[in-house]
Amino acid sequence: MSSSDPKTRPKPGPWPPAPVAAPVPPSSWAKRTGFRPKFSGETNASDSGQIALPPRARENDNQPDLEAGRARPTPTVANGEQQVSEKGPAEKDKTVKKRREADVANKGGSRAGANGHTTATNGAAETVAAAPPQPPVRRPSRNEEVVDVLPQNVDDEGFVGRHSHMKYELRDSPGLVPIGLYGFQHYLSILGSLILIPLVTVPAMGGAYEDTANVVSTVLFVSGVTTLLHSFFGSRLPLIQGPSFVYLAPALAIINSPEFQGLNGNNFKHIMKELQGAIIIASAFQAILGYSGLMSLFLRLINPVVVAPTIAAVGLSFFSYGFPLVGTCLGIGAVQILLVVIFSLYLRKISVLGHRIFLIYAVPLGLGITWATAFLLTEAGAYSYKGCDPNVPVSNIISEHCRKHVSRMKHCRVDASHALKSSPWFRFPYPLQWGTPVVHWKMALVMCVVSIIASVDSVGSYHASSLLVASRPPTPGVVSRGIGLEGLSSVLAGLWGTGTGSTTLTENVHTIAVTKMGSRRAVELGACVLIVLSLIGKVGGFIASIPEVMVAALLCFMWAMLAALGLSNLRYSEAGSSRNIIIVGLSLFFSLSIPAYFQQYGISPNSNLSVPSYFQPYIVASHGPFRSKYGGVNYIMNTLLSLHMVIAFLVAVILDNTVPGSRQERGVYVWSESDAARREPAVVKDYELPFRVGRIFRWVKWVGL
Repeated sequence: MSSSDPKTRPKPGPWPPAPVAAPVPPSSWAKRTGFRPKFSGETNASDSGQIALPPRARENDNQPDLEAGRARPTPTVANGEQQVSEKGPAEKDKTVKKRREADVANKGGSRAGANGHTTATNGAAETVAAAPPQPPVRRPSRNEEVVDVLPQNVDDEGFVGRHSHMKYELRDSPGLVPIGLYGFQHYLSILGSLILIPLVTVPAMGGAYEDTANVVSTVLFVSGVTTLLHSFFGSRLPLIQGPSFVYLAPALAIINSPEFQGLNGNNFKHIMKELQGAIIIASAFQAILGYSGLMSLFLRLINPVVVAPTIAAVGLSFFSYGFPLVGTCLGIGAVQILLVVIFSLYLRKISVLGHRIFLIYAVPLGLGITWATAFLLTEAGAYSYKGCDPNVPVSNIISEHCRKHVSRMKHCRVDASHALKSSPWFRFPYPLQWGTPVVHWKMALVMCVVSIIASVDSVGSYHASSLLVASRPPTPGVVSRGIGLEGLSSVLAGLWGTGTGSTTLTENVHTIAVTKMGSRRAVELGACVLIVLSLIGKVGGFIASIPEVMVAALLCFMWAMLAALGLSNLRYSEAGSSRNIIIVGLSLFFSLSIPAYFQQYGISPNSNLSVPSYFQPYIVASHGPFRSKYGGVNYIMNTLLSLHMVIAFLVAVILDNTVPGSRQERGVYVWSESDAARREPAVVKDYELPFRVGRIFRWVKWVGL
């Protein structure tokens, strides 16, 4: 029988829709969401409702709600409840029962409508009430198609709606043991983002293994402290703070500045103090941007079409570093990449005690197996060659036999590092441990621009995570408060000397979606564990002893994930729109092509550079095309325009805010309005500052609820 038979399947309605009177475009949050104030005799929207746009005129009737990440619900009925599609049978029965009671309460004010719906009238406004009972198992109609807002598919991960898939939400506190287990799982799944950046920057600064171990311990300490601060006084979302990859490229550019090339003695401390000064100034700028309320105005320019290419460019910008280092010991590096890919993709559906261990722990499992294999090969003598010493510099090796195998001896062995043996059992990271920071205005200005990119990254993370775990998206004031606190957190990172700023890690959204853990109590407990681990010097020494080739292999996966997470923001917009396709395409292409022009300018093919090939993109300040009589201006322009993320952001933000396009097409972020948020207890509990701190700063209207 045909699928269009009315006996077997309800008709979706006439197509194209019958002409109706075009409604007045919604001009406020209340009109968009169907909110009615208490004085009208109606209650507020339920605490489970995210901001969902009601159907617009004709052509938008069947469009999914891209902000809420699910099918567009019908407008709220008179009692403020919302109809959410794709619930389980039990939830559907409860919803139908509530709607029947609502129908009884509003009896006399409803009438039968088309397609089996009931339309309730309330003054001049009409809203759609509950549909007649449907069988619990059926195919969703066209209006009920689920639009997944996360990188995973609905079939794979079951991400249908916030309440249907999260084990613990923002304010849930199931007990110390479950929170401890889930918090450990949460941090372990994001381990790569926390520890890998110091393993790149410290050797680039000329630091020894002991310096790397100390910086790793400092990163763990600062990450724990700033995560606690952000959970209590920032956005209050369960987001881990740490060294972001956004700061890695400019840090490498500063490390490879011309003035540091001819240094003698302890280069590490000298360069670290320069980095600290630049980070502190840039972080103060970010704090002012947030707490002054300027971020609330800046939010109007930040939308998914801007966030997607900007964050994707961060991941794609390190292609020259990743596999070239993996190739120094291909047998170990390629196996590590292969293992992580197998765990995260081919074995991702395998569950043990309800946990998808291969998907959640793909990075630590791949690292552990590869590290153990390399250790056994090293002990078995696979990388030992007769008459060859791996500790002898390459320039002093005479034997051709040893020169042939010098790369395998230096990069494949796991006993080359002595960080674990030399690390103390107890070490307390303290501020200014590397010395007094040194400020150079040209480096500080470069970092100020980078702090804006970090804020754009955090805005996308705030919005995506709030749709998963919170009752509603935060208000612009809460976003500004979170950005301001991230600035203060980066000031702490600069004072303690982590080498990068502290910001919201982009991988948070993926981790929350995979672990289904949205409780901020779990994140807070994990942050306390990080602080304790940072005091154990052997932990930092153990992490610092990870072989360089394994670090590069993990970074290949992490940077690819970062690029994909950035592009996943396009799910909030109409990704198939030619407008958005062209903007994203131009942003990504020019983010790769323009920096390549700056990085290759003035370098002859036969030039003998003093830095490794994978660091050559970051020495552009010494040979870029900007060559005015002002050396500081040359440094700033050559460095900024050689950063992929800066070019992607500039192209995307200009085009997205000048090329005409509807809000639906652009996927404009919808934030909660302050006045409406204060009237909803659930939203207040989600974002209000604890310990009555919010009452002290209630006069600051542009920060908070």
